[in-house]
Amino acid sequence: MEPRGDVYDRNCPTRVIANHATGQWGSLVLGKLLGGDGESGAKRFGELRRAVTGISEKMLAQTLQALERDGLVHREVHPVIPPRVDYSLTPLGAHAAGRIVGLFGWIEENLPNFMAAQEEYDARRAENV
Repeated sequence: MEPRGDVYDRNCPTRVIANHATGQWGSLVLGKLLGGDGESGAKRFGELRRAVTGISEKMLAQTLQALERDGLVHREVHPVIPPRVDYSLTPLGAHAAGRIVGLFGWIEENLPNFMAAQEEYDARRAENV
């Protein structure tokens, strides 16, 4: 039996994979590839860039490369002119993305609770200044 990883151990490779999958850009890219925009299936680089607003081309390229290396994203180059590259989730990536999208949905549903907590926190901080 292979040893299980420990994401809480800074020397464990699971820490890097967790950062790629759950970091700001990785989680958003995985969510969009799963169909977080209502359209599932493979997406081209430009589609992802437009769907994940705020991400630079360089950061998107680095994020996709890291997710591909970790086995979460599949990159398919089509032999056509002009070149066409599609990105899709691997089975491992689909499983991870499903969990991430579930968390995103929970956050969206609870936005009023989060906003109220932030307002309460800010009010307490203002009283103590």
